[in-house]
Amino acid sequence: QVQLVESGGGLVQAGGSLRLSCAISRNISSFNVMAWYGQAPGKQREWAAQLTHDDSTNNADSGKGRFTISRENAKNTVALQMNSLKPEDTAVYYCKIVFTGSLRSYWGQGTQVTVSP
Repeated sequence: QVQLVESGGGLVQAGGSLRLSCAISRNISSFNVMAWYGQAPGKQREWAAQLTHDDSTNNADSGKGRFTISRENAKNTVALQMNSLKPEDTAVYYCKIVFTGSLRSYWGQGTQVTVSP
């Protein structure tokens, strides 16, 4: 069973930064896609950023120029650097991974990000 554990969330003022990290219990050298999603109160979970096996990255419009997804194979982690945070970024952020040759998505339990005005 693959486990994902997010960390790095917290309370920050608007304009501040946070770095989220997701530790994965399996070697991530062979993966199809890794991604971060945010779920604001009362809303559906929404895609925020993704990293594919060829190291291509993509961001949702809401995070372009502010959020950066990256991986560190040696530590089996994927990170989300969040800069210039806005109150509307407030959400629980989840990481997801799909390994090569599988259609199954593995999710973490989420980490809360709260941005005050």
